[in-house]
Amino acid sequence: MQTPPDHAYPTHWEADVVLRDGGTARIRPITPADAERLVSFYEQVSDESKYYRFFAPYPRLSDRDVHRFTHHDYVDRVGLAATVGGEFIATVRYDRIDERGLPAKRPEDDQAEVAFLVQDAHQGRGVASALLEHIAAVARERGIRRFAAEVLPANTKMIKVFTDAGYTQKRTFEDGVVRLEFDLEPTEQSMAVMRGREQRAEARSVQRLLAPGSIAVIGTGRALGGVGRTALRNILDAGFTGRVHAVNHAFPEDLRRLEPEGVPVARSLREIPEPVDLAVIAVPPAGVPDVVRDCGEHGVQGVLVLSSGYAEAGTDGRERQRALLRQARSYGMRLIGPNAFGLINTTPDARLNASLAPQMPGAGRIGLFTQSGAIGIALLSGLHERGPGDGGIAGISTFVSAGNRADVSGNDLLQYWYDDPHTDVAILYLESIGNPRKFARLARRTAAVKPVVVAKGARHHGTAPLGHAVPTVRVPDSTVAALMRQAGVIRVDTVTELIDAGLVLASQPLPAGPRVAILGNSESLALLAYDACLTEGLRPQRPHVLPSAAIPEDFRAALAAALAGPGCDAVVVTAIPWVAEEDAAVPGESEGAALADALRAAAAADPGKPVTVVHLAMDDLAATLAAPPEPYDPHAPHEPAAQPQSSPEAQGRPIAPPRPPHPPGPPRPPAPAHAPDRAPAPEAPAHPRPVHIPAYPAAERAVRALAEAVRYAAWRRAATEPGRVPEYDDIQEAAAGADIEQLLDRLTTDVAPGRSVALPPADAEALLARYGIHPRPTLPAPDPDAAVRAAARLGYPVALKTTAPHLRHRADLGGVRLDIAGEVELRRTYAELTDFLGSPEELRPVVQAMVPRGVDTVVRAAIDPAAGAVLSFGLAGAPSQLLGDIAHRLIPATDREVNEQIRSIRSAPLLFGWRGSQPVDTAALEELLLRVSRLVDDHPEVVAVDLEPVVVAPHGLAVLGASVRLARPPATTDLGPRRLPVY
Repeated sequence: MQTPPDHAYPTHWEADVVLRDGGTARIRPITPADAERLVSFYEQVSDESKYYRFFAPYPRLSDRDVHRFTHHDYVDRVGLAATVGGEFIATVRYDRIDERGLPAKRPEDDQAEVAFLVQDAHQGRGVASALLEHIAAVARERGIRRFAAEVLPANTKMIKVFTDAGYTQKRTFEDGVVRLEFDLEPTEQSMAVMRGREQRAEARSVQRLLAPGSIAVIGTGRALGGVGRTALRNILDAGFTGRVHAVNHAFPEDLRRLEPEGVPVARSLREIPEPVDLAVIAVPPAGVPDVVRDCGEHGVQGVLVLSSGYAEAGTDGRERQRALLRQARSYGMRLIGPNAFGLINTTPDARLNASLAPQMPGAGRIGLFTQSGAIGIALLSGLHERGPGDGGIAGISTFVSAGNRADVSGNDLLQYWYDDPHTDVAILYLESIGNPRKFARLARRTAAVKPVVVAKGARHHGTAPLGHAVPTVRVPDSTVAALMRQAGVIRVDTVTELIDAGLVLASQPLPAGPRVAILGNSESLALLAYDACLTEGLRPQRPHVLPSAAIPEDFRAALAAALAGPGCDAVVVTAIPWVAEEDAAVPGESEGAALADALRAAAAADPGKPVTVVHLAMDDLAATLAAPPEPYDPHAPHEPAAQPQSSPEAQGRPIAPPRPPHPPGPPRPPAPAHAPDRAPAPEAPAHPRPVHIPAYPAAERAVRALAEAVRYAAWRRAATEPGRVPEYDDIQEAAAGADIEQLLDRLTTDVAPGRSVALPPADAEALLARYGIHPRPTLPAPDPDAAVRAAARLGYPVALKTTAPHLRHRADLGGVRLDIAGEVELRRTYAELTDFLGSPEELRPVVQAMVPRGVDTVVRAAIDPAAGAVLSFGLAGAPSQLLGDIAHRLIPATDREVNEQIRSIRSAPLLFGWRGSQPVDTAALEELLLRVSRLVDDHPEVVAVDLEPVVVAPHGLAVLGASVRLARPPATTDLGPRRLPVY
């Protein structure tokens, strides 16, 4: 049994959670001030639920009961409550017990009895499951490793809560009672259960916002114009399928309908006799709290706050924003905004445009999320220009522009899009990432089933918009980009690239490989496409150039032949207006439309490979390729894909490429064994698209978008066979944990909470040894005689090195002297070192045995407060320090990921026999990376590991320098119970 120094209220246990139906609840510890709430809550619980809780009729709580259930020490007795609107809807408590089920008396007692009570009106919402996650996390924090619960057999709902949680369980039946015992250590199954519940709940909460049955626009002005009236007009003009109400406290008492819209009016939500699902708020910020209170009392499910004047306006506005979020969540409502641009849902059963966009976008298969309203306008406008109308190539399914994104964020939309049948591509423009660790997890899962394309604005430190309060990220943007790629995210730099990549991914099948056929009626344009392919790492074939007078039928035949050929995975068509020759038909104004029809016909006959078009001065070609076939319903089920058909050979003349497809250069690292040059194409979607072909005004844009699709397809194929985190027999996880606890107790007595401490070298080496990592010993050399004794102990030849921070690893400054063969040379070298660089006290010299020659590398692992645990690798010295040539992977890293990691740096050829040198032992290097990853993943107290240099020889490797930092882990991480973020 533990006794805390005080019974301070644990504020870090407070959390907002999304429930199964999409509403929210607040989970917090119960305090003595909750006595009246507890009594009121208990009075609203049915007699049956009370019987299930206490195994006997228990109509009311006694004063003693109330005191017992509201007074806790937050260690051995803990109670949590789920609240909505400030009132209890459910409670859970645990009491630490011994092996006989009696109150615990000994420190080693690590079991607790747990019990729930959920108000009948809120049963079935997943409240008990959420409380179980949180009370289990609290118990683990307090040293409890196992829960026991006694349940009546008839209480099947509560039994299901326990059995469905995914923990390792033991179940017995005695004296008419089911006794459940389960370990609280998270398992793969319990994590999967929690993540699945999180996804379904958060997706449902977004779905309630995007498909409301009724809307109230609060702040609708009587005069035309203004934010509220504009939002109302846009909702009506889009053909919203639900009910709409205009609300303004200044409306006259005798006004019943707002004209010319014909919408019923109300002076407050209380006057609306029916439920309201979504409130669009467009009132000054001073009036928003009263409006949100009315919404909560009326049972509104979500609020869209268009009003500005919050965090983007400074410190006072930030406090208003935090108060707004607390208020909305206290009533179980999700919040979009404040300072939002709005949301759009084009599905036929919604037709919702609750935004300031004056035109309803065409319906399609692209989901959009932005934080900035200006970027939202740019994206909607850019897509409209590329394919207007329902069913066009650029149609969208849903759009959310969240402004300051105090609550609903890109993570929520990823949860929704993951299994949304109307969305095939997710596009996000992010100016900040509030929870990068969760974003990477959700993006990886979503990218496994549909593309996720991201442009990140405000990429440099200190440039996040004022309205976005986000954790400080220590890693550079290049690291964030690398981690996104590891998660399968397609990272682009501009809004134009967002649209370019999105159109290819939304309209074309994924390519089976990097081989590209190029054809067209312009040699120059074809060569530009060829060069662009090489630049992007694709493998273009020799361009197939048609005559300048080629007509649409020639293009159709050439494209059909290219698609049918076995040597290509994608086709780039280049086109300029053709020139009529003598006795040939003269092209008319509709030449682009005719060419579009020909290309569509060829693509429809062989739909398994992507096609892109590069055009000059042929706008009607692009417009026709982007337009939907008539008639077309973008949300209707599609017929099965047509089978590929053979086509006649195309006419034309191939030209020699300007340079070989594989230019000479340094040897590249061998491709990982799991990534064949050509793999089977990903399975075609169950509903083939109408024949859209994306068209681009520049070859570079078309090829860049196609290359993103190629890389994404390769990631998808690799993701179907994920790597594994190896188990090593010599890893001593439990012993390392005990060492870490002792080291923290010893070293952090005078360290502020949250700060890390560096381990003394001997302790760092001992901890690393627990994971099979053995740094070469170094012995201190405070004077020449000590250096000689150290060398005699280690054996010649030796190295003499300084450990002063400004000279560490700086052989170029003379701080490292190698291959010292004997005592005389060692004494001379010691004298030179101290004469030129400083006194022994300043230099802190050490002696280390020499190791076989090889390539100097650096291996690091660190926990970033926002990005999570990151494993880094590069070559020591200039490549990593000067050029930033470092590869990063999220921890835990798999064998597949570290295999790719060491091959992904630009200087990797030095590891694989560059210029005739002997290749080094990359297998040993991969094992070292995996062991470091395991150490940091197993022990969150290890916040940094730095191995430098790691000399990788042809056979084996040697770790010559090592440092480790420890810190008490944060109370909650992304591995803890689900909770909504608070910024």
